[in-house]
Amino acid sequence: MLARITTINSQPSLILFDCDGTLTDSHGAIVEAMQQAFLQNGLQQPDADAVNAVIGLSLHEAVRRLVPELDQQSVLFEAIMQAYRESYRTAEQHITLYANVHEVLAELRQRGYWLGVVTGKSLSGLHRVLDTFALADHFYVLRTADCTHSKPHPAMVNECMVEMGVGAVRTVVVGDALFDVQMAVAAGVPCIGVSFGVGDRDQLLQAGARVVVDEFVTLLDHFPPLA
Repeated sequence: MLARITTINSQPSLILFDCDGTLTDSHGAIVEAMQQAFLQNGLQQPDADAVNAVIGLSLHEAVRRLVPELDQQSVLFEAIMQAYRESYRTAEQHITLYANVHEVLAELRQRGYWLGVVTGKSLSGLHRVLDTFALADHFYVLRTADCTHSKPHPAMVNECMVEMGVGAVRTVVVGDALFDVQMAVAAGVPCIGVSFGVGDRDQLLQAGARVVVDEFVTLLDHFPPLA
C-alpha cells in the first residue's frame, strides 16, 4: 500500500491541480488541434508522441519545442499558435472530466483543504473548462501560463502559496506530466502523479513524484480530514 502524502508533508492544506490530463481527459483534443495547426500552415504534422511530450507547457513553449528551428518572432510561428487556438476551440467540445472529479474535489473541500489550479492553459481556456464542467466554485486560486512563467518554472506554485498565505511544507501539487513534477520539485513541494494522463509512471517517480495514483478517487487516500 502506498504511504499517505501526510507522512512526507506535515498537514498539507493547499492542493494545486494541473488541468489537462489530471482533471480533464483532453490530451486527444490537444494532439488533434496541434496537428491541424501544423497542417494548416503547410508543415508536416508532429506525431502524437511528440505532442504529448509538450502537453503542460505554455502554447508558445510547446510550439518552440516542436519546431526549434523556427524563428519565434516569425509570422509562421504566430500563425501556428493562432491556428492551434482556433482548432482547439473545436476539438475541446469532445473533452470530458475524469471519473469522480466533482465528487473528489467536493470531498477535499469538505475535509478542509484549499484547492487551486496550475496549468499551461491560457486563463480564458481554463475559465472555459471551469464553466463547462461547473468546477469554478471548487478553486480558490488559479495560475495559467499567460499570466506567469510556464512550467516547469516554479512561479505558478510560488505565486499560489503567496496568495493563499501557505508555505511549501503545507502545499502539494497533483499532475500527470513530467513538467508538473519538475515544477513542484523546483518549488520545494511534494507532487502526487497521476497515471491516466500523458506521463509514464516510472518517469514521474524518477522525476521526484512521491506517489503515482491510477484513479482520481484514490487521491482521497492521501488527504485525510484536516484537524
